[in-house]
This record gives sequence, C-alpha cells and structure tokens, in this order.
Amino acid sequence: MAFVPIYILILGFTIVIDYYAGIFIEKETDKKKRKLLLLCSLIANIGVLVFFKYYNFINTNISLLFNNFNAKNPLPFLSILLPIGLSFHTFQAMSYTIEVYRGNQKAEKHFGIYSLYVMFYPQLVAGPIERPQNILHQMHEEHSFNYDNMVHGLKQMLWGFFKKLVVADRLSIYVNTIFNNAEAHNGTSIAIACFFFAIQIYCDFSGYSDIAIGSARTMGFDLMVNFRRPYFAKSINEFWSRWHISLSTWFRDYLYIPLGGNRVSKFKLYRNLLIVFMISGVWHGANYTFIIWGALHAFYTIIGLLITPYTKDIHLKLHISKRITDVARIFIVFLLVSFAWIFFRASSFGNAITIIHNLRSFGQPAFRTSILSTFGECLFAIAMLMLIEYRKEFFPEKLNFFYHPNIIIRWGALMTMVLIILLFGVFNGGQFIYFQF
Repeated sequence: MAFVPIYILILGFTIVIDYYAGIFIEKETDKKKRKLLLLCSLIANIGVLVFFKYYNFINTNISLLFNNFNAKNPLPFLSILLPIGLSFHTFQAMSYTIEVYRGNQKAEKHFGIYSLYVMFYPQLVAGPIERPQNILHQMHEEHSFNYDNMVHGLKQMLWGFFKKLVVADRLSIYVNTIFNNAEAHNGTSIAIACFFFAIQIYCDFSGYSDIAIGSARTMGFDLMVNFRRPYFAKSINEFWSRWHISLSTWFRDYLYIPLGGNRVSKFKLYRNLLIVFMISGVWHGANYTFIIWGALHAFYTIIGLLITPYTKDIHLKLHISKRITDVARIFIVFLLVSFAWIFFRASSFGNAITIIHNLRSFGQPAFRTSILSTFGECLFAIAMLMLIEYRKEFFPEKLNFFYHPNIIIRWGALMTMVLIILLFGVFNGGQFIYFQF
C-alpha cells in the first residue's frame, strides 16, 4: 500500500470473500454446495495470486508459443507491481476456508478478528503461515502485559537481528558480487559464494521468522516454529521437516495428503512428491529456475527413498562409528541443498548454467578489494552462528546464555550480542529475501 495505495483493495477483496465463504460453508449442509463455496474461495485467492505473480510469466510463454506459428499474442503485457508477501497471506487465508470446510475450525463471525488473522502484522509479509486453529482463538483472548513474554520475545528478536544484520546482510555483499558477475569468476570464488548463499538465505529467512515470532510473543501471541536448524539434517526429507516448516506442512496437509500421500503405489508416491515440490518451486517465483529448484528437491527425496533400505545402519556394515556416518550424511545433504540453491539464487537459467560451468575451474579466488575486507567478518559471523547452532542441536540440555541463571553471564551475553550487531551489522536498508514471494 505504501507504493500503490489501491493495492489495499486486494486484501480487502480476499478478506470479504473468505470471511463470508467460511460462514456459509459452516451453515451449509449440502456437500456439493459446501464444495462449491470452498471452490469459490480458493479460486478468488489463487486467481489474485496468479494475476499479480504469474500473468506476465504466462504471457511470455504464450508469446513464445505463438511465435512458433508466426502468430502474434493478442494479450498485452502489464506493468504490475507484486504486492509484498502476497503468497504468504494468500496461503494463510486459504488454510482458513479449508479448515472450516473440513470441520476443524469454527467460522469466525467477527469480521475485524478475521481480518486481523489475515493481516497480523508480525508475520504478514513472510510468515510463518499460520493455521486458524493456532492463532484465531488467541485473538479472542485478553492479552495483558506479561514480563516473561516481553523478555523472551525481545531475546528471540535479538537473535533474529544477529542472523539478519550480522550474518545474512554481511554475506550478501560477497554473494551478490559473485552471482551478478559469475562469468568473471572461477570455481573457487563461486563455490565460496554458493556456501555463503546457503548460510545467507537461512539466516535471512529464519532471522525474519525469529523477529516475527519474538515480536508477536511480546504482545502475548504464540506463533509456530518455522525453522529447526535445517543444516544439521541427515536427509533431504529431514531437511524439509526443519526448513520453512509452516510452508512444508501446508503443502503436506493441503496437497500431498489429498493426492494420496505415501499410502499409494510407489509410482504415485514419486508422482506426488514431484507435483508438490514443483508447485513449491512455482510458489516461490515466476521463473523456470524455481521450478528446477523444486524438481531437484523432488529428485533428491525420491533417490533418498530408493537408497534408504541400503544405507540403513550403514555404520554397522562399514564397521565405523555412527558419528562419522552422521557427519557424512549432514555434509552430503548440505552439498545437495547448496547446489539446488544455485537455481534459486540465479537471475536466469543461463546465469545458473554459467555458475555451474565455472564451478569446474578452480584456482585463486578473484577477490575484489570491496569484498576482501569483509571476508574475514563473514567467516567470523558464520563461525559464531554455527557454534551457537551446534550447541542448541547437540547439547539442548545446556542453558542458553541468554537465559543463564547467573545475572552477570546472562547480561554479559545479551550486551555482547548487542555490541556485535552494532559493530558488525550491515545497516544499509537491505530487504528480506522472502519479501519478494
């Protein structure tokens, strides 16, 4: 709305449609009419999403098709500004009418509260994508000031600011330099950029989630956990149970399971996985690079299912420590995910191919002075992040320094984090990556 004020009508349109759809679905007893009402709600939401996010992408492909027949595409290209976070609040709105249809959620009669459910500001533009069962009832409750909620929320926000400002935005300086001029760099520079981007996108997005969840917590609202240290996953399947949990569970509940889930033949199971991951790719953006990114993860998951019987208890078969095989699994998953991120980050398919091609030629990394000065700070930020994440993952019983009973240690940790953010944070107004979705 700050850029195009009339865009507020987009939210107004879908809110009115879904609000009344929920009420009518709950009242209606005829199964066919209930399905029709749900279908109207879904078409309205998906229609808005397709128009603003995919119209020009679809139109471009129609033009290419017409060109093959020496014909002219009659559809005009439109100058459309994608509303920030459109995919997120569209999916949150869709989950409401689906859950009302399934009988898992009562229709919300208060128009203001339903509007707040769709537009709850902490997570409006980049999630977590909440379900009505978790958040709607909280909006009916009275929220008095609570000291513990305020403290816990601010501490989680502080951790999110560290991820975003110190890690993600610092790494973006190097990543953007390499990816935006990939043809001029060799495999060493590009490999470092791919590694940095894997960390950058994690800290950028999970940092936002921490800030969103923390700010909601200060007001007494509990939002779902969206990340659980995904780069410690030992399989692609486990990676997706830890990464962007609100979206992966959304696709699981509303697409994968309705398609039959894993209670079908192997062929249909693989088909279901391919459909879900490719639609997940399309959800992220109107570009073939995102579709390839989704297809790669489908391929990884299917291969994982095929080899699982042979790799189960592999440490016993090889007579080596389970810890060694676990580390190897984590490393392999990270490499696979990082390779797929190339298509996610690349500006085009051609750019992605250039990056992959140049990965083969290793040599002295071609650093520019502008990024060489920040390289050490990047490594420091990553080391600090991984040290804290490692401690949380493998020693969860140990107290977080932010919550240490010793007041000196607790406040020392908090003040140290604030100082690190102030000294090493990048304050150039960089946006969150997932705002574009």
